[in-house]
Amino acid sequence: MAAVSCTDITRVTVTGDVINPCYLGNGIEWDPYDEALSWGCPLSEADWNTLYERLDYMRPQYVRCMINSPFTYYDGKGFDIGRNSDGLKKLLQYCQSRGVMVVYGEYNPPSWDMKGSEAWVKASVKHLDWLVNGNGFDCIRHFVIFNEPDGNWASTNGDFAFWKKMVTEFRAEMDKYPGLKDKVDIAGPDAVIDYSNPASEYDYAGWLEATVESVPEVGIYDMHAYPGQRYVRSGEFCARLKELKALVDKPIILGEAGFKYFSDPADSALAAEYWRRVEGHPFTKGSDCNMLVYDSFYALDMPLLLISVMNSGFSGAAAWMLDDAMHSSGDSGKTEDIKLWGMWNILGSEVFGDPSQEEIRPWYYSWSLMCRNFPSGSEILRIGETLPEGVAATAARTPDGSYSVAMVNFGDKDRKISLKLPEECSGYSLQFYSDKLEKRSAPTSERQYFILPARTFAIFAAE
Repeated sequence: MAAVSCTDITRVTVTGDVINPCYLGNGIEWDPYDEALSWGCPLSEADWNTLYERLDYMRPQYVRCMINSPFTYYDGKGFDIGRNSDGLKKLLQYCQSRGVMVVYGEYNPPSWDMKGSEAWVKASVKHLDWLVNGNGFDCIRHFVIFNEPDGNWASTNGDFAFWKKMVTEFRAEMDKYPGLKDKVDIAGPDAVIDYSNPASEYDYAGWLEATVESVPEVGIYDMHAYPGQRYVRSGEFCARLKELKALVDKPIILGEAGFKYFSDPADSALAAEYWRRVEGHPFTKGSDCNMLVYDSFYALDMPLLLISVMNSGFSGAAAWMLDDAMHSSGDSGKTEDIKLWGMWNILGSEVFGDPSQEEIRPWYYSWSLMCRNFPSGSEILRIGETLPEGVAATAARTPDGSYSVAMVNFGDKDRKISLKLPEECSGYSLQFYSDKLEKRSAPTSERQYFILPARTFAIFAAE
C-alpha cells in the first residue's frame, strides 16, 4: 500500500441535515425461476436452502419479483390460478417470514394481443388477491402491471395513454377485493432513465412527469436505470436522479438497476472485453447480459450507483439481478442464451454443466453490505464536503440510532479518511471490499481516521 502523508487527508463530515427522512432500503430482483420447469429442472430443496442462506446474509430490504404468466397461471388456453406456483410461493414465503417488502408484477400480458383484455385484468388481479389474501403474502405492497412500458420491446410500445388506461382498469379491479385494495397499490411508470422511444410522445422524464400529473392511482414511483461507468463516476448520473426526484410528490425507487458499458466512448475498453467474453460462450449470446459481473470492479460500481441513488433523494434500488437461472433472453427458454447478470447461477451444475457458476461473485458482498447497513427507515444524511475526485460517500442514521457511512474509492490513489459524525458514538466497525471481504479494527473516537486504499469499497458503522 502506498504511504499517505498526514497532511493528505480527505475529510468526510456527516451532517445532521436529512436528505430523505425514511429510506425504504436496498434490494434485489428475485424472480421465481419460471423457466426452470421448462428445462426439466425445478430448484431442489438444497438449492432453495442455499439461496435462503445467501439472502439471510444480504438482508435485502425489498425484493422486486416479476412473473411471466405463460409459465405460471396462463396455460395458453385459459387461466389456472395455482398453476406452477411452487417456486413463487417459496420465494414469497421467504420475504413474508423476513419482513421483506415485495414489489410484485407481470412482465407482459399472456400474449401481446391480450394487453388490453378485460379477461387478463380480471385474471391477473384474481391471481394477485390469491397470493396476498389467499396465501397470506401481504409482504406484497406494490404491483407493476407492465415492465418498462415506455420501451419499444414492450407490448405497450411507449403508448402512455394506453398504459394510463390500463392502470385505471387494474386499480378499479383491485378495488373490488376488500382485503386487497388497502394492502397493495400500483407502482409506475417503470420507465427507463435516459431512454426515449421514437414511437412515444414522451421520453423517460416525460413519462414520470405525466404519471405524477395524471395517474393518481400510482402509489409509489419507480424507474429503471442502466448507466455506464463514466456517467456514474462523473456525478452526472446522481444529478440526473435529482432532476427526476424533483418531479415527484411520493417516494421513488429504482425497480431495476445495473450497468451497461456500451453507449459511452469512455467505456469502450469495458465494452470490448464484454464482447470478447461473449464470443463462443456456451450459454449466452450477449443480447441481454453483463459479462463483467464476475469482476471485482463491478463490486465497486454497484455500491457507487447506490450512493448516487441515496444522495439524490430516491428511496431505494433493486439490483438486476440475483441469479442467472431466472431468465433466458426474451423468455425463450433457450439455455444457450440466458440473461447472465446475476450474483451466481444456482443451476450451474444441473442445467448448464458448469458447477463454478454456482459460486458467489464479488459484487454480492458489496451489495449485501449496502443492504445490511442501510435498513428500511434510515434517514439519509448530507455529506458536508465536496469530496476529491475518485471518492464518493453516503451516510445514514439507522432506525436504532446508529450511523452507517459507505465510501467508494474508485481512483488510483490511497486516501486517508478523517470522518466526523453528528455525535460521538461508543463503538465502531469497518469493513472493506476490494477483491475480498475484509473486516478490520475501526478507528476510535480519539483517532477517527483510516486508510481507504485505491479501488476499494468500505462501510464504516458507529453506534
